[in-house]
Amino acid sequence: MKANRKWRASRRWACHAILLALALSLVLSACARPEPTPKPTAEPPATAVVAPSATNTDVPASPVPPTATEAPAAEQTATVPPAGATATPLPNPAPATVRLNSPEYGMQAFLWWRPEVASRDVQLVKNAGFGWIKQGIGWREVELEKGQFNWTQLDDIAKWIGEQQLDLIARLDHQPQWAGGGFPTNGPPTNYQDFGDFVYALASRYKGRFRAYEIWNEPNLAREWGGQPPSPAQYAALLKVAYARIKQADPNAIVVSAGLTPTGTYSAEAMPDDVYLEQLYQAMGGSSAGYFDALGAHAPGYKAPPETSPEQVAADPAYGGQRFFCFRRVEDLRKIMVKYGDTNKQIYILEMGWTSDPVNAAYAWHRVTEQEKADYLVRAYQYAKQNWSPWIGLMSLIYIVDPGWTEQNEQYWWAITDPGYPDVKPRPAYTALQAMPK
Repeated sequence: MKANRKWRASRRWACHAILLALALSLVLSACARPEPTPKPTAEPPATAVVAPSATNTDVPASPVPPTATEAPAAEQTATVPPAGATATPLPNPAPATVRLNSPEYGMQAFLWWRPEVASRDVQLVKNAGFGWIKQGIGWREVELEKGQFNWTQLDDIAKWIGEQQLDLIARLDHQPQWAGGGFPTNGPPTNYQDFGDFVYALASRYKGRFRAYEIWNEPNLAREWGGQPPSPAQYAALLKVAYARIKQADPNAIVVSAGLTPTGTYSAEAMPDDVYLEQLYQAMGGSSAGYFDALGAHAPGYKAPPETSPEQVAADPAYGGQRFFCFRRVEDLRKIMVKYGDTNKQIYILEMGWTSDPVNAAYAWHRVTEQEKADYLVRAYQYAKQNWSPWIGLMSLIYIVDPGWTEQNEQYWWAITDPGYPDVKPRPAYTALQAMPK
């Protein structure tokens, strides 16, 4: 019996030893297993050094020889949706080329903060037979803190344009203080992904209601680029982030590159629009795919009638003596698009007009009369329809007047209406455009 008990005890110890050995083997195997390698994350762009704020006036000036083409900024690839949002695949490739009628007709208005005037002004655009409104949207007025949005004014704007069955192109710029970028100047944010999150939230909320988005304004001026020297490479990086996030939220939205101001100045304060566009294409790798659906342009007429060619104004000091001092400067930008194979994409004119300013010296030299303004605007639309189809898309003039402007504001003199409430007084240009065949 004792021997039998000893045998059973020894068997129990043997089993325990085997189980202990198996457990020890499993532990050692787990410890030897390598940890998964963490996935790399995209670094935010380096904070740019902000130069002193600069001003720029587009008066005739001696051009400065171009400097060497700058190296592209670090490419931004991370696209993190806002908190609470569901990520969806990015478009690959970009949606089919969007083509508007050639041309389509728009006016810039000021619908923010003034509901009684805004509703009236939307109807003014509709009653003129125009189909588009351009509206500036200040990022700083919407995203007050990161991820905290005030949609009140934009909801009203969506309601008004919906009632009149108009299309809206929204200009997106003016970063909030929390985003850096040389605030309070209009400048790109310190982290481009913050702008990407904003445009994603905006395009998601107004999907199918806001048709197009202009990404920034006149980045070829330092005063619109945070006081920094204009940088096509940096703008290309910002544009790429915005394009991807807007398309992620609303694949049918039209993304338009920023309208460039026509200028011949080449300095830390400004870059000629044609030079800037050439360098922008180089920064995009020679292709706008994944950056924009339509090229934005500004086309003030200055002193010249709309049919006047860049060659004519370059040869005539009375017109300014440089190619960009005319409405047809747009043709120079089109040649650059064609050079890089962008023949299927349209140009959208985001600002066009003539001024009657007798007050501000920087503009008074090229003022026209109110009647000439009316005549030139009608002829500009007619010229574009006859000569620029099919590559011209939206043509949006400036402005339905902001009721807060006075004669001391240079913008006042570009307008086609006079301030007034509740009634507005049309200037000759509004009446002529209303009667113009569309």
